[in-house]
Amino acid sequence: MAAEPQRVAWGSGAEALLDAAERLLVTEGRDGLTTRRVARSAGVNQGLVYHHFGSLEELMLAVLERFTTRLIERQKAMYAEPRLPFLAKWRSAMAYLEQDLAAGYPKVWMELQALGWNRPELRARVAAVNEAWRSVLRGAFSAAREEYGLTEEQLPLEAAVSMVMTFNQGIEVERLSGISTGHAALLEWIDSWLAGLERGGTPNGHADH
Repeated sequence: MAAEPQRVAWGSGAEALLDAAERLLVTEGRDGLTTRRVARSAGVNQGLVYHHFGSLEELMLAVLERFTTRLIERQKAMYAEPRLPFLAKWRSAMAYLEQDLAAGYPKVWMELQALGWNRPELRARVAAVNEAWRSVLRGAFSAAREEYGLTEEQLPLEAAVSMVMTFNQGIEVERLSGISTGHAALLEWIDSWLAGLERGGTPNGHADH
């Protein structure tokens, strides 16, 4: 099981710094983030950045992990709802994707991924966030296979998880670049495919008899 980011009980000064750094990462990106600007935005002494986090990079990672924990808790609660069929959960997840884009989460995550490309000591922490999301999707698709009566051959679990991870990040990267061509059509097609499964079809599009 993935070791997902843990909820940390930060003190009020650290929370203020995390809030400020999150705001700056969302609005201005990595280039707009300095210890001085974070401290000023948080209304605390600049030395507290180093006292609580040790470095600006560690503060950024803490922002990503705290942000991720909030969203994963939301996602898990939604997928655990026993009264909702998987199609309804998928639609909720796609609505969350829009909310998360608006809140700036993908931007924060992409900034840290890019930073980790040349920083092995950061890469493992960012990869852990990816694995935490994959763990949520494994649970969701395992339940979906059960609900639809599908086999591993019909819906390979790791393939489905990787498809959704790369699909989500692809949409996020394009949307952050101002591109949305084909996104609505893709989401509509996936929704239609899942609706077919709800009606008793199989992944190749034929109804079971």
